[in-house]
Amino acid sequence: MIKTVAASPAQRRAFLAELKARVGAASPEIEEKVARILQTVRENGDRAVLDYSRQFDGWAPESLELSRPEMEKLAASCAPRFLAALERAAANIYDFHQRQKQQSRIDAQSNGIITGQRVRGLHRVGVYVPGGTAGYPSSVLMNVIPAKVAGVGEIIMATPPGRAGHPDANIIAAALTAGVDRVFLMGGAQAVAALAYGTESVPKVDKIVGPGNIFVATAKKQLYGVVDVDMIAGPSEILILADESANPEFLAADLMSQAEHDPMASAILITTSQPLAEAAVAALYRQLEHLSRRDVIEKALDGFGAVIVCGDMDEAVDFANELAPEHLEVCCENSFEYLGRLDNAGSVFLGDYAPEPLGDYYAGANHVLPTGGTARFFSPLSVDDFVKKSSFIYYPKDELLRAADDIILLAETEELTAHANSIQVRKAAES
Repeated sequence: MIKTVAASPAQRRAFLAELKARVGAASPEIEEKVARILQTVRENGDRAVLDYSRQFDGWAPESLELSRPEMEKLAASCAPRFLAALERAAANIYDFHQRQKQQSRIDAQSNGIITGQRVRGLHRVGVYVPGGTAGYPSSVLMNVIPAKVAGVGEIIMATPPGRAGHPDANIIAAALTAGVDRVFLMGGAQAVAALAYGTESVPKVDKIVGPGNIFVATAKKQLYGVVDVDMIAGPSEILILADESANPEFLAADLMSQAEHDPMASAILITTSQPLAEAAVAALYRQLEHLSRRDVIEKALDGFGAVIVCGDMDEAVDFANELAPEHLEVCCENSFEYLGRLDNAGSVFLGDYAPEPLGDYYAGANHVLPTGGTARFFSPLSVDDFVKKSSFIYYPKDELLRAADDIILLAETEELTAHANSIQVRKAAES
């Protein structure tokens, strides 16, 4: 049964502590096992990846790389309606991220000083995509399209080979739609290692993005520094702010849309209306009877679901900012009134007709979002995650000499005499 939590500070702190406790680090056993996999792949390349595929996936392909004709054949087996919906979603995602793109710049001053910044896409990025029951074509679009917009030179996708010897056809269709350059049939920590270190077949990448299980997440964490990674995501979360104008049937449906992801998922409703809270709980259990993932939803709601009745919306907004949820729905009469006050959320959904699944699949904003309260300082995946920037500086001789004494003084204050000398030799040359 979903719990009702009073809005008192003490109970609020206790509930927050429960939520944070569920996002734990991997056990020492998993850390050690992943470290061993990474080292083995680093030393033995393709052979290690294939051996681990046989061990963990039950099958290993003859070739790690899936050919373009094989990709096209798999995509052609998908339902035409699905492919059309995929194209429309991809167009929305592309349009949203195109607006994030930054330009290189050059700033020339009248005194001859030139400064600027060069922005360009990373050379090569790896996208990890889970297979089987956790296969999400939408995640392919969300991870690949920002990289394409950023101008990444080559996008490599890794996805498990599957026990039947075939990857998920819907995932491959999404890869073609999004513009993936090459696909490799490998999963788990061994796939992350192959992307990070490179093997005989798999090219080494500069960054790895995409969701995965605890072994994939731990591999990404251990390899950070060898490559860049997007984020170490925790269980999914939804927080809904609602006033008395909200529809309880909508609220119930949206809470369960996240609870079905994982027994560790968090689904919370905060409202100023006790009657609405009671109606939403009743609607939730009515709708639950007809859902295929009922067992998962019940476990999530029992463990990390809550309905909280606050005295007013100011209190509700404060709680939302404290929780810093992955998804935040505002189902209020004037939802835009609160947008400027909601500082800590991965993505905000405004009004009764912008439910969280709209963002997951279609609207265009990225669904790769910070979890576990990290929305206080992390942002959604974006084009910025796939670019690198370099600054450049040019000074004419006269301008360097004009600044020389200041630079020398600052360098000597830090006792970096070689820095000061670099300026002094140029100054002496003009004496």
